[in-house]
Amino acid sequence: MTNAKTIVAMSGLIRPLLEPRLPDDLDVRWFMTHEEAATAVKGAEIGWFDMNDQQAMADTLRAATDLKWLNSIYAGLDFLPMDVLIDRGITVTNGAGINAITIAEYVVMGMLNIAKGYRDVVRAQERREWLTDSPGKRELAGSKALLLGYGAIGKLIQPRLEAFDVDVTVVRRTAGEGVLTPDQWREKLGEFDWVILAVPATPETEGMIGADELAAMKSDAVLINIARGSVIDQPALVSALEGKTIGGAFLDVTTPEPLPADHALWALDNAHITMHLSGRAQEKMFYRSAERFLENLAKYRAGEPVGPIFDPRLGY
Repeated sequence: MTNAKTIVAMSGLIRPLLEPRLPDDLDVRWFMTHEEAATAVKGAEIGWFDMNDQQAMADTLRAATDLKWLNSIYAGLDFLPMDVLIDRGITVTNGAGINAITIAEYVVMGMLNIAKGYRDVVRAQERREWLTDSPGKRELAGSKALLLGYGAIGKLIQPRLEAFDVDVTVVRRTAGEGVLTPDQWREKLGEFDWVILAVPATPETEGMIGADELAAMKSDAVLINIARGSVIDQPALVSALEGKTIGGAFLDVTTPEPLPADHALWALDNAHITMHLSGRAQEKMFYRSAERFLENLAKYRAGEPVGPIFDPRLGY
């Protein structure tokens, strides 16, 4: 008597890159809709449930009662029910690092855009107006950046900024040269021209930039958020931007998403909103994710550790 095949339930979004390369001795069940997922996950040991609807992903996870390993292209999985992952002891591999290069490039783009007033240059071109002076005169060289979050993205942001001669100070738990610890950075906020948020979304980081932190920043400092909208007290940020008590904000993420068309942030000229596109500004996201999954699949079946691991107890 032969053993039953391992059931794998996966989103059809990744099917073209994976199907020809999967082992024949797997029972692979593809789905494209929420309804199809509910059937496909029955008995599934391995799952890749990525869909455009995050609530549908959460519902699919709850329905996958035999799941042992969940894979995702997402780095932040805070929208999933952590209690389910913990209670069932599910191993979770996430997309940490998959989008890190393009997000790090987005940070540099945002800083240069603001420093040189490039949005106004684009507007001038649309008006067919020949400017005789630059609308932005800041230089990255010699400026100081505070980088909160030193994961896969933060580790790529730092060298890219240092290539522009930006003095980068990192916030992390382990002290060292050019490092501030979590209990030190707030008292130093007034020293930085750029404050960059690359932290995971956890209860600890929720609202970590609020009215007090914004008030402590330099009057021309720019806040850059490529983390999650929840790490900023958004009403406090709107007030700071309206009062021009800080120089501006480059926001790839907001609360909520999509940002309502009548939200105050849209109308503020010192707010730069990039609609959570930083991770999508590439062509290799799905390819990288497929390659990582296949490597992990071989390790999983051999009883070897997979990664990168998402810890639902920590939230990252």
